[in-house]
Amino acid sequence: MTETTHTQTTPPGPAGRPRSPEFRLAADALRGLWQDLFHDAFAYRPLPRMAADGPLLRRLPGPVRDRAVWTPHALVAAAGVVAMLANAASFSEGQVTQLMGAMLALAPVLLTLARPVGAFWLSLAATAVTSAVGDSWETWPWLPGSFVSHLVVLTVVALRTRPRAAAWMWLLTALYGVWTVTVFGTTHYDIDAAPMIVLSALVLLAVTVRQTRREARQEVSAQQTVTEHERSRRTLLEERTTIARELHDVVAHHMSVVAIQAEAAPYRVENPPPELEKAFATIRENAVAALTELRRVLGVVRAEDYEAPDAPQPTLADLDGLLANVREAGLTVEKAVTGAVRELPQGVELSAYRIVQEALSNTLRHAPGAGARVEIGYVLGGLGLRIVNGPPPAPHLVKPSPGAGHGITGMRERVSMLNGDMTAGPGADGGYEVTVFLPVPAADTASEGGA
Repeated sequence: MTETTHTQTTPPGPAGRPRSPEFRLAADALRGLWQDLFHDAFAYRPLPRMAADGPLLRRLPGPVRDRAVWTPHALVAAAGVVAMLANAASFSEGQVTQLMGAMLALAPVLLTLARPVGAFWLSLAATAVTSAVGDSWETWPWLPGSFVSHLVVLTVVALRTRPRAAAWMWLLTALYGVWTVTVFGTTHYDIDAAPMIVLSALVLLAVTVRQTRREARQEVSAQQTVTEHERSRRTLLEERTTIARELHDVVAHHMSVVAIQAEAAPYRVENPPPELEKAFATIRENAVAALTELRRVLGVVRAEDYEAPDAPQPTLADLDGLLANVREAGLTVEKAVTGAVRELPQGVELSAYRIVQEALSNTLRHAPGAGARVEIGYVLGGLGLRIVNGPPPAPHLVKPSPGAGHGITGMRERVSMLNGDMTAGPGADGGYEVTVFLPVPAADTASEGGA
């Protein structure tokens, strides 16, 4: 049984008729007004300090930087003091009245530091009280101090809220100015409603553009972070796929040898017992089945344009040819081999070759003109590699390379596949060093030595 759920996004009108687009637009607008200026209008939202490691403060000394992080709060407080002094001068009837006028201008500005939306409503209320109690010969409906205070409040609140809230604040300010001038403005000579509407529109427009650009930059930065993460993940998968393709030849070779030896073994023994023939036949069948499954898996990870290489996979015996190629590309490289050179498992040889190849490629890409040294150590229980390069002669001429670090990812994948250890990082002289140890089981080493 299938259950169907219908979602009603817009309430129906009278008699079940759908609402008109105009009604839905008005309803959405009123809903936005409620969310921006009424819902939790006096919620506590303290103004954050400046980042101590930001571009403006990170060059300052430590003690100065600790105080400079409060710069936004100091600027808001200074603007409130200016509005307070201007508003106090508009009350000439006594000290108590002047103090009240000063507080009516200062309180909304300071409230923006903790409750920004509530500060806007307090500023409108303080404007009405100031215009009713202050000197009638001053500008009206905003006295000089109230004008400065309300403009500062609009600016700070717009910086701390979304652009839609700034539009609502400007609209309510304009409605308040038009209403007071229409109802009470006939008895006043100097009316400043129009200057407030125009100036606040310009200020809020500039703030909105700044906010929009900052949000756009944040979205771009977040998208770049996601893109870089996806690129790294894709690179990791590509490296694993490459390793799987390369090791296919190594594993397929061994499985083919097992199948051939199992098929030929009964003919090397005169009159072999049936049980032995059956065992070798089972070994051959299992080897062929494993080889078939291996090729099927490779077909899954193979790219559409992938072509199997004609030449066998490289080993450490081919390292001299690799070094000759990078020398022709302009890299001065030395090779040092310590320990008793011996043949290692093909997976180890292939991974060691690819690690050296990638490390030298990174040197050519990120440190052009620098010398490099490749050290190979055949030790008991494994193989040690150390590829180190010096600093580039002209670091300021080195251009950043897209996809930097992806080669290190591939090297780590190869080392991890073989249960080895790897360290990579800058050297003391400004160069770069890659150190790898690839373990080789004692049984493999002994069998190779016996062979």
